[in-house]
Amino acid sequence: MTDTTIDTARLQARKRIRNARISAFVRYVVLLAVGLVMLYPLIWLVGASFKTNNEIFANPGFMPQNPTLDGYIEGWKTSTPYTFGTFFLNSFKIILPKVIGTVISCTFVAYGFARFDFPFKKILFGSVIAILLLPNVVTRIPQYILFRDLGWLDSFLPLWVPSALAGDAFFVFMLVQFLRAIPGDMEEAARVDGANSWQTLLFIVVPMLAPALISVALFQFMWTMNDFLGPLIYISSVDKYPVSLALKLSIDTTEAFAWNRILAMSVLTITPALAVFFAAQKYFIEGISAGGIKG
Repeated sequence: MTDTTIDTARLQARKRIRNARISAFVRYVVLLAVGLVMLYPLIWLVGASFKTNNEIFANPGFMPQNPTLDGYIEGWKTSTPYTFGTFFLNSFKIILPKVIGTVISCTFVAYGFARFDFPFKKILFGSVIAILLLPNVVTRIPQYILFRDLGWLDSFLPLWVPSALAGDAFFVFMLVQFLRAIPGDMEEAARVDGANSWQTLLFIVVPMLAPALISVALFQFMWTMNDFLGPLIYISSVDKYPVSLALKLSIDTTEAFAWNRILAMSVLTITPALAVFFAAQKYFIEGISAGGIKG
């Protein structure tokens, strides 16, 4: 190989490296710009929460000229006899049982569909899929009548019980698909060693399902935290309101309300969901993207 050929190859290699770097730089600039556009409303929300009510309309930028905590202090007090802490506590009284009930019940149901044969299995699983495709608004009236006849209105039971009975078809379907991608060799080995179905589920299957279960818990946490219609339909006492309904209380019907207080409480409301998401982000991505177990 001549020196000229070597020099040409080196120039081509340098050109490819330079083009790859330019392409990567352009991609990152575009992604940064798109990300900034998508995040700007959230950034503005945080900045506006430190403004006075008048400055929100006078200064459209996200940086407050005279930062103040008045929105947080006054917004926390609310216009009711209860502070926002009561509404946060109510939210977690709804969220924690729903998350725990969803994870446990959907795991049992999904394991049954994925690993056992029983009469009418295909029909029942088809019913689960049909429920998944059915809009929630279609079942609102029958559910309301049922819970009214059971005397559960103005309590958290209508929000708890369906989740504890695997009423969220999406999570059942998600776990079934995840279980079908997991080989059954380890379960068969456990049964050979004398483990029953419950022991196999708890000690073999659940550890392998951990990323998917974390995804289920995270989805349910965020959906419940943001749920407005469910508590609005079933809860009528202000002292039982979650934060989603408490924010609505801050809006006066005369439209003469303090936006800085509403924005400040909105920041506090989304903070738990963001904190949980970023804390569980690694497992959430694994649960969504993984198609089986790692060797």
